[in-house]
Amino acid sequence: MKKIGWLVVNAFLGAEKYQMLYQMLLSAARAQEIELLLKPADGLVCAFGEEAEVFAPLPDFVLFWDKDVGLARRFERLGVPVFNTARAIELCDDKRLTGEILNAHGVKIPKTIPAPKTFENVGYSKTDFLDCAERALGYPMVIKEAYGSFGAQVYLARNRAEALKIVDKIGHKEFLMQEFIAESAGRDIRVNVVDGRVVCAMLRYNETDFRSNVTNGGKTQKIVLDKAQEQIALAACKALGLHFAGVDVLFGAGGEPLVCEVNSNPHFKSSLDCTGVDLAEHILRLIAERI
Repeated sequence: MKKIGWLVVNAFLGAEKYQMLYQMLLSAARAQEIELLLKPADGLVCAFGEEAEVFAPLPDFVLFWDKDVGLARRFERLGVPVFNTARAIELCDDKRLTGEILNAHGVKIPKTIPAPKTFENVGYSKTDFLDCAERALGYPMVIKEAYGSFGAQVYLARNRAEALKIVDKIGHKEFLMQEFIAESAGRDIRVNVVDGRVVCAMLRYNETDFRSNVTNGGKTQKIVLDKAQEQIALAACKALGLHFAGVDVLFGAGGEPLVCEVNSNPHFKSSLDCTGVDLAEHILRLIAERI
């Protein structure tokens, strides 16, 4: 009997780049003889306790391409396999949690300091905590909002005045402060991992920005990983419990790789353009083998 799955997506991200990605996943499902139905999350709204009725008939699995971990957990409580799991998505979505878990598992990351928590309508009325960050990290210093994609919420402070302006701009939102890895300025490696195996990797580089994201004007080049780069990407995915991911690896001092970020819902069109490898095919093959 043909398996039926739901591709759950955010209802409010309607840009062409998202729609293209969804179509790639749907096409890959057809190749695996899986009926994958596109389900925007706003069509799954219901009261607690009514999930079994509203979601009926339940799919054989959910490919969860959103960040609403609460909704993902509701599927899991009904016994529906979810790829990636709610916990894995949560750990990747909050960069503070990502750093905490990777550090606890011995996966090398840039030195990272989470900012103290404040509240809306209060903000960071005191910034003495920057003293600690300056002593530990120096300048330039990377400041990242805890939640964000495509490098849009990542900033570089070259001195105290710039750090204060960035903190003021962030407002009450959670953020972290991170060591600037000069050896990797404007370049990193995107490593795409599926089921504990590297399926492709590409060098990303930008000559005009410290961020290498393609969205910010970065360019790409196919790359063959060395053993250390491969091992750290796989170790990051294992620590975070991911079925699949895009792992961003930095070039540390002496060539030592460091994990910058891990993406549970990687936007893989640029990887396809660069390497010729369609991550969607690997993801749906993994699911076909698991369900």
